[in-house]
Amino acid sequence: MTAPAATPATSRYVNPPGLAPSPGYTHAVVRPGTPVFVTGQIALDEEGQLVGRGDIAAQVAQVWENIRRACAGLGVGLEAIVKITTYTTDLAHLPAIGAERRRHFPEGALPASTFLVVKELASPDYLVEIEPIVMLPEAAR
Repeated sequence: MTAPAATPATSRYVNPPGLAPSPGYTHAVVRPGTPVFVTGQIALDEEGQLVGRGDIAAQVAQVWENIRRACAGLGVGLEAIVKITTYTTDLAHLPAIGAERRRHFPEGALPASTFLVVKELASPDYLVEIEPIVMLPEAAR
């Protein structure tokens, strides 16, 4: 059973006065439903092989493909994501990470976001990990 898709009509994107505007995230997303905390995704393909060793653009594209697959397994699309936490090993990766994220969300309907630069992820070959929070329109069974 596929859950109905979340839409801007069923969501409220909150960017209150007094908080700096951002082209890359929404300050808060309000949506009815059940939150699901998805494991942080890294650039492993379906056979567990690293995609894009040393290539941030290839890795972040694979990460978003993995997130898309995780959402599909929940019966929703990427539009159900209300918050992401992004971990990367180098601030220089921000442009590639931001460009890939913008490919997946319409203007004005971006998830809330936290961006962290860390010394290292679980393997020195991993350049980025993204952890989404998804809101299911109804309780998962």
